[in-house]
Amino acid sequence: MDLQRSEDQELFRETTRKFLEAEVPLTRVRELADDPAGFDRGWWKRGAELGWTSMLVPEAYGGVSLSGEDGEGLLDLVLVAEEMGRLVSPGPLLPTNVVAAAVSERGSAAQREALLPAIVSGDCVAAWALFEDGVGWLPARFAVVAEPVGDGFVLRGTKTPVEAAGQADQLLVTARTGDGLSQLLVPMDAPGVTVTPLESLDLVRRFASVRFEDVELPGSAAVGTPGDAAADVERQLQNALALQCAEIVGAVDVVFEGTLEYMADRFSFGRPLASYQALKHRFADMKMWLEASLAASVAAARAVHARSEDAAELASAAKAYVGEHGTTIIQECVQMHGGMGVTFEHDIHLHLRRATSGRVLYGTPADHYERIAGLIGMDE
Repeated sequence: MDLQRSEDQELFRETTRKFLEAEVPLTRVRELADDPAGFDRGWWKRGAELGWTSMLVPEAYGGVSLSGEDGEGLLDLVLVAEEMGRLVSPGPLLPTNVVAAAVSERGSAAQREALLPAIVSGDCVAAWALFEDGVGWLPARFAVVAEPVGDGFVLRGTKTPVEAAGQADQLLVTARTGDGLSQLLVPMDAPGVTVTPLESLDLVRRFASVRFEDVELPGSAAVGTPGDAAADVERQLQNALALQCAEIVGAVDVVFEGTLEYMADRFSFGRPLASYQALKHRFADMKMWLEASLAASVAAARAVHARSEDAAELASAAKAYVGEHGTTIIQECVQMHGGMGVTFEHDIHLHLRRATSGRVLYGTPADHYERIAGLIGMDE
């Protein structure tokens, strides 16, 4: 990511890359494909020690930001996301940090004390239950209900897919209360919570369906104002999109670099494949898409970090463009490798799986084109 990194940020990025290369190279990613959790808790705690879970948390609760702004380390965190994309790394980076930011900004003092230090240390994994089957990610269509009963709530309905639900200790559930939205913290061992693992295209990202059958929660479980959480959900979505776009760009970038090297080394009819004019044109297109994806991702991260008025629009623009062109570039690179590119033994499909999963999570490109139209008034 071209974020005009400081010396501390550059050191942090290099440290993260070296750690990932040493601890979870692609050979290890393949080994984790059959692991029910998809990642090792001990490894995740070591990553937390590097700061992966503390960038969006205030210093009072163990947070740290290289940017020097308390709890505003999104520009630091996207560096981790990019490196994880390059190596198709496991771990609940996105959901855990989205929940950490939500609790930091809108949680009660008791919620912050109980949850944030545990997230920062890596002892607690959190997940955001946003999506619903048949209605996707659009909050206006949600069917999961948080009904006020006495001094608490009763939660009913099903959220699917939920990233890291089967590995999480806490869920942040976005549900409808009347005509508005509420967000509730739900322990995974609460009575009435049923988790059903789902198959995943990504070898190490785990998803599940979570069913809430009359789950009784105290009023203290609410994060923010019940029935008035739309702005909080929007902020969480922007954080998620910024991290997701950075991760996809990281995956695409390493695939493009590797394919260029391969095309220069591979000879056909006595000359490098990279010397053929038709292939040069295809690489020129891919390079343009990659640079535009990078620019869109950087613009989105900066806008979300700065809480700009156009942050929602830029985040959706980045997701639409990166989601659409990221998978196209990798598919093109698969073709450049010929028959070898479509084998399971070649690593390129690991990146394609990560980018394809990211393309549809938190809204497809079509969803975000529609969202942009609504944001700028074109749907009126």
